[in-house]
Amino acid sequence: MSQDKSQHDGAETVDLSNLPPDPSRRLWVTTACAAGGIAGVATAVPFVGSFAPSEKARAAGAPVEVNVSSIKPGEMRTVEWRGKPVWILHRTEQQVEELKNNDSQLADPNSERPGFTPPYAQNEYRSRKPELFVAVGICTHLGCSPTPELAAEPGPGLPADWEGGFFCPCHGSTFDLAGRVYKNKPAPDNLEVPPYQFSADGSSVIIGVDDDNKA
Repeated sequence: MSQDKSQHDGAETVDLSNLPPDPSRRLWVTTACAAGGIAGVATAVPFVGSFAPSEKARAAGAPVEVNVSSIKPGEMRTVEWRGKPVWILHRTEQQVEELKNNDSQLADPNSERPGFTPPYAQNEYRSRKPELFVAVGICTHLGCSPTPELAAEPGPGLPADWEGGFFCPCHGSTFDLAGRVYKNKPAPDNLEVPPYQFSADGSSVIIGVDDDNKA
């Protein structure tokens, strides 16, 4: 079982002051299912439940290990950790290169606001590796689950110069492919980056552990 700063004597308590709202599993699963049929060109967004641990382990906050070697550039995989959807996006070289183009349009381009970005993700990619982005798929406004709109093309509710990212249809918040929220949107913060690290050979992502959160 993962032991971190929020666990004491086997019981888990969560400091909600630094975290976005945590909706019920029903909310995000329903939203994810509704969005499951939407995909950009050369983009896949499958839900892979086989990587998730048991219900009891998830409730206790057990780490989730995901093999990322099969996620192709432009594809995203969704897994569950602590009852939350966690996205693992393999960004293409072009998507990584274009991240810097969004800075002037973002509310917090350098992820300086506390509580949502661990130190190892306080960079222009918001990730340990430029190509692999890991984030909790819950909007920081009211806890809805945004829809991945990864293709660089306009769509309903999206600007004409959309370069790909995530769109929350509930209240119109938009995030870029590093989970950074655009200016003048209801969401007050960037998407949360959960604790995670890579396996020794780099083939897997272990969600729920990092330097400050040991398994």
